[in-house]
Amino acid sequence: MNSESKLSQIANSSFSMDDFAKALEKHDYQFQKGQVVSGKVFQIDHNGAYVDIGGKSSAFLPHDEASLRTVTDLSEVLPMNEELEFLIIRDQDAEGQVTISRKQLEVKQIWEKVLEMQENSQTVQVRVTGINKGGVTVDLLGLRGFIPRSHLVERDHLEALKGQTLTTGFLEVNLETKKLVLSQRLATRSSSFSLLELGQLVEGKITGIKPFGVFVDLNGVSALLHIKQVSQKFIDSLDKVFQIGQPIKAVIIDLDEGKGRVAISTRALENFPGEVVENFAEVMASAEARANRAANKTAE
Repeated sequence: MNSESKLSQIANSSFSMDDFAKALEKHDYQFQKGQVVSGKVFQIDHNGAYVDIGGKSSAFLPHDEASLRTVTDLSEVLPMNEELEFLIIRDQDAEGQVTISRKQLEVKQIWEKVLEMQENSQTVQVRVTGINKGGVTVDLLGLRGFIPRSHLVERDHLEALKGQTLTTGFLEVNLETKKLVLSQRLATRSSSFSLLELGQLVEGKITGIKPFGVFVDLNGVSALLHIKQVSQKFIDSLDKVFQIGQPIKAVIIDLDEGKGRVAISTRALENFPGEVVENFAEVMASAEARANRAANKTAE
């Protein structure tokens, strides 16, 4: 390659690098929508605030993007010349100016906090803000959530719930679709579960009778009394022994909170096979002493 060709290559190379640098300078690619940036407010007017975020042009924060709460005086939430974080909500315009928000950053941080709460299986307090056919809308840290009717403890008189504070668990948290679905029943069950332990004598009401066993409500937790755990004596039909709404005492023999499963037994309370069937009232009346005796036998 001769010297003329080399000079031409260098010139072309130099030109393209300069051109690239100018293009970068012109577009300022370091700022993109969705990015969190730091900056200082240097000017406030009735439309919003102008913020120095280190770009060629200042960033603009519209008045209604200053905070989640309603603000009349922007200087209350945007102190001058103080380092603050902002979320870029609109890419650069022709002048290289980006639009930023404190409000959307707060929302983003709240969603991240809610996701963490869900991961930790926490229960949360929410305020009922509205009702519809499917359930109720609620407020959680400024976010709009929903509790389906089937996941409410009180399902029939939704009007009475408006304005009330409910303890709930999480059914779905989706940051992308901004979907937040909660459950009051899940929280009630979780709270009740924490009070249960193996070998404990519990009291509840029969809610269902199936060929394989009886379902019992233990303060929001559904427990199963399997037909084999009713008595030491064979039972051919549970309908002959129990009825819906009947109060019953039994001993917890299996507990699985992850699957929401509780197994109970009245068999463990019997002094002889068939006693639950022959003298149910007596077994229930002395259930506590019987449960203690059964626990002592197990310990031995």
